[in-house]
Amino acid sequence: MAGSYEEGAPVEPSGKRQQFGSRFLSDPARVFHHNAWDNVEWSEEQAAAAEKKVRENSTQRVCQEKQVDYEINAHKYWNNFYKIHENGFFKDRHWLFTEFPELTPSPNQNHLMDMHTENKRSEVTGCRRSEDEPCLTVEQHKCSSNSLRHKTQTLTVEENVTQKLGHLEICADEFPGSSATYRILEVGCGVGNTVFPILQTNNDPGLFVYCCDFSSTAVELVQTNSAYDPSRCFAFVHDLCDEDQSYPIPRHSLDVIILIFVLSAVVPEKMQKALNRLSQLLKPGGMMLLRDYGRYDMAQLRFKKGQCLSENFYVRGDGTRVYFFTQDELDTLFTTAGLEKVQNLVDRRLQVNRGKQLTMYRVWIQCKYRKPLPSNSGSHNGSSPGHF
Repeated sequence: MAGSYEEGAPVEPSGKRQQFGSRFLSDPARVFHHNAWDNVEWSEEQAAAAEKKVRENSTQRVCQEKQVDYEINAHKYWNNFYKIHENGFFKDRHWLFTEFPELTPSPNQNHLMDMHTENKRSEVTGCRRSEDEPCLTVEQHKCSSNSLRHKTQTLTVEENVTQKLGHLEICADEFPGSSATYRILEVGCGVGNTVFPILQTNNDPGLFVYCCDFSSTAVELVQTNSAYDPSRCFAFVHDLCDEDQSYPIPRHSLDVIILIFVLSAVVPEKMQKALNRLSQLLKPGGMMLLRDYGRYDMAQLRFKKGQCLSENFYVRGDGTRVYFFTQDELDTLFTTAGLEKVQNLVDRRLQVNRGKQLTMYRVWIQCKYRKPLPSNSGSHNGSSPGHF
């Protein structure tokens, strides 16, 4: 469910992408010398004009009947999007490694503290049972890391996992990637423009990457990609807003969760519960990484009257939806989910079309939030994962 239709990043002549915030436009006469400029200050007149434009395109709201349709059939609209564009619409996001070095851990980097080594061992010591649901036995659920090494069985294995994990508990030592030492989950993976660069760049033998999308078409495109390696990756269909649908991963088992232009595609009323559930999957010290649309981004100003669903929430012509955040809104969402702020920045960028001599003002927000480490009181038992 990749929510971004327009992404951009300044690229050096060497081909390496600069970290945002490092290229400044000091001389307006040089605006067309590069494709993008960072931290561009808006004048009071420009900010007022953006606010006026949003007020104007928000006056006429989509009728309630259509709003219900966009929510109920959201997966169908995204399926149609991927059927049309397949894997040719988005570019691979190699800039992620500059902005989020957590995705490329080195042997000398310990992002999650030494205490997690012991927790990793204890995570696979046995099967944890929830109060209401039985735990699958090994005979019922055969989806260990070893079984995933056979690429010819990929679709069969993953179909079984999707069917069996809908409402059931799994064994903590029998989930995909259970033997991994560093686990990453991308929510809203689309066709793999984040996942595949991670797998290609990070050759850590202990790495395992999970990726999900509620578009079955997108997940199928990931699974059938020649770069998909089931011994290092597990793609599955999942609706992060469905509270009755389980993740195929125990609680407290992930090092990193990635949300790249995906939370903005969720109806605002469901965002908090979705983040609460994802937070449960993180290990203490684990990180949630986000990059998404900011308020008054060019994309928001381009919407016409009649496309507004609710305040700062719009529907595109193809039926997919998008929300435009403020820093404070995202901070509230993450902290309410029990995470602590590491980074919450606005990437206010001026993109340039040098051929047409056009300027485009983009506003994105980039966040890093960490799950707190447990206190010494022993009230938190990080070594007892349960399926969530």
